[in-house]
Amino acid sequence: MTKKNLVIVESPAKAKTLKKFLGSNYKIEASMGHVRDLPKSEMGINIEDDFEPRYITIRGKGELLAKLRKEVKSANKVYLATDPDREGEAISWHLLYALKLDEEKASRITFNEITKNAVKKSIKEAREIDMNLVNAQQARRTLDRIVGYKMSPLLWKKVKKGLSAGRVQSTALKLICDREDEIENFVPKEYWTIQAILKNSEDKKIKAKFYGENNKKIDILSKEETDKIIDFVKNNDFIVEDVKKGQRLKNPQPPFTTSTLQQEASKLLNYSAQKTMSIAQQLYEGIDIKGEGTIGLVSYIRTDSVRISEEAVADAKEFITENFGYAYLNNTGKKFKTKGRSQDAHEAIRPTYSSKTPESIKDSLSREQYKLYKLIWERFIASQMNPAVYITVSVKIKSGNYNFRSSGSILEFDGYLKVYKKNEEKEDDITIPELEKDEVLQQDNVDGEQHFTQPPPRYTEALLIKTLEEIGVGRPSTYAPTIYTITTRGYVTKENKVFYTTELGEIVNNIIKNNFEDIINVDFTARMEKRLDEVEEGNIEWKDVLRQFYPNFNKMIEIAEEKIAAVEIKDEETDIICENCGANMVIKYGRYGKFLGCPNFPDCTNTKPFYEDAKVKCPDCGGKVYIKKTKKGRKYYGCENNPECQFISWNKPTGEKCPQCGSYLVEKGTKKIRITCSNTECGYSIEKKENDELD
Repeated sequence: MTKKNLVIVESPAKAKTLKKFLGSNYKIEASMGHVRDLPKSEMGINIEDDFEPRYITIRGKGELLAKLRKEVKSANKVYLATDPDREGEAISWHLLYALKLDEEKASRITFNEITKNAVKKSIKEAREIDMNLVNAQQARRTLDRIVGYKMSPLLWKKVKKGLSAGRVQSTALKLICDREDEIENFVPKEYWTIQAILKNSEDKKIKAKFYGENNKKIDILSKEETDKIIDFVKNNDFIVEDVKKGQRLKNPQPPFTTSTLQQEASKLLNYSAQKTMSIAQQLYEGIDIKGEGTIGLVSYIRTDSVRISEEAVADAKEFITENFGYAYLNNTGKKFKTKGRSQDAHEAIRPTYSSKTPESIKDSLSREQYKLYKLIWERFIASQMNPAVYITVSVKIKSGNYNFRSSGSILEFDGYLKVYKKNEEKEDDITIPELEKDEVLQQDNVDGEQHFTQPPPRYTEALLIKTLEEIGVGRPSTYAPTIYTITTRGYVTKENKVFYTTELGEIVNNIIKNNFEDIINVDFTARMEKRLDEVEEGNIEWKDVLRQFYPNFNKMIEIAEEKIAAVEIKDEETDIICENCGANMVIKYGRYGKFLGCPNFPDCTNTKPFYEDAKVKCPDCGGKVYIKKTKKGRKYYGCENNPECQFISWNKPTGEKCPQCGSYLVEKGTKKIRITCSNTECGYSIEKKENDELD
């Protein structure tokens, strides 16, 4: 009997897809992910022995490994076909050791897409394990384990058990906390805009916005300036100074990388990064398509490159020509440029077959799979199409020395927008009527509008991922787990798509910031990513990363332990009596910050919400205002008489009314406290003096 070849992949779904392409001479088994890892109960790294990691078989994998060893013995050759990245290479390396594979008998194969051609080609190009990739993963895993196991116990001492700190997650938390500080300390500035509604000789309207004076741009900062300009132009003619007609091309965006896919799925589908990657993995590993069997629908989904293979480009061109016509095909050979930090190890995320349109396979996909596949397919096909073409008109108008501008555009050729017209691509046609130079326009209306500058936006998942990528923190595989960790630990909460820090998150961030600023910061974390890339490229030994990192880090730990031991927090006793046992309840820290707990825990498990008195009267009913928290842990100020009194504020009320509009005043800022109006359209704001005491 002829021995079969054994192919080992990570998941049953991937195994099912491969079975379709490999004949009866191959047997496919799944390792169900990693089979060896560092132990959970200890650090598992011998720092004294040059940072040597101690790997153990993952609990519950013994029976699976016994089965795989049996399959290995009866196999002619073994192919390790785990994912084509650092993590996948490491899984294959661990399998090599766990199964005691003969390196001559075992080979590594990788494919960027699970198609017949790609899989067959990978077997022909089977290779040895790439130890540079393995060592880059070992360096990251070991580094993050040391940071986590050394820093987390300090948080347990200071705050509570179960907290964690990590190199990338702490940097992400710091970004969110810093943004919250920026928003809290932001001082709005007043500005005004002026719009004129004008008519030409045919009574057709044109909207023109104030630009400046003597063709120099001017910012209008007060009502007085606004009124002065309006008074002048209302008594003077509006004359067309210049009319320019032109053409503007709007180019398609490149196909998705991991980061941009997560960003778009967050913005357009409201998917979390974790959900996006889970669904994308399903599409990559294979979906059972009616009448065709299991097919891998997209290329590998962990990538920071926008590169596309020649075969995929040719496939897309053929599809575009047949379905939309030659006019839509971008035949210039244009290639998208991958950013400098990119490893460029894999192609961009794309469909494996352009002809598999989302609609043609919709019946075989779940609703969520369909939506994500549609996004990937449309973005890729659009990337190979011609730009959209707009006819543009820009008009300069003057009234005395004051200048106004108006512009419009009309879509002449839709190009890639025929396929991919998402929120930011939508442009309503703005038609400008025919105008002649020196033409005098009639006034219909001239109005001024007050505005206030806005603080920077809070982070959404999309914006946080974009920022992490831009500053070089993390890699495609780390964005989703990083966000998942800081959310599930209760450091941040997400409401209406944006992140807010919880009280617990602020406490953890302050401890890390005050003790580990040198290593938990954007620059250090980005530099460390570059060092890991150098390991992957074979330029440095993986343990060199740890040898250079550990001495300074260990000194910080020792100093922090002394500081934290000196200010260890004890439970604060209150005058609130526990109904169950009669003890005075104490203030404790939980997932979302402070709560009241019984000091006789675990014998008594009674808990209550802790409402801190804000020491100010409710502006609506005069009751006490308490500092409360939403169900997700975001802090707010609410009245003791709720639900009878509906007062709620995200900022601390002062107890006084605004002298301009009568709304209640609040305190804002963490550095310099400002007294501002709660009515955002008012703009009243003054700096609070140190001796101010507002009741």
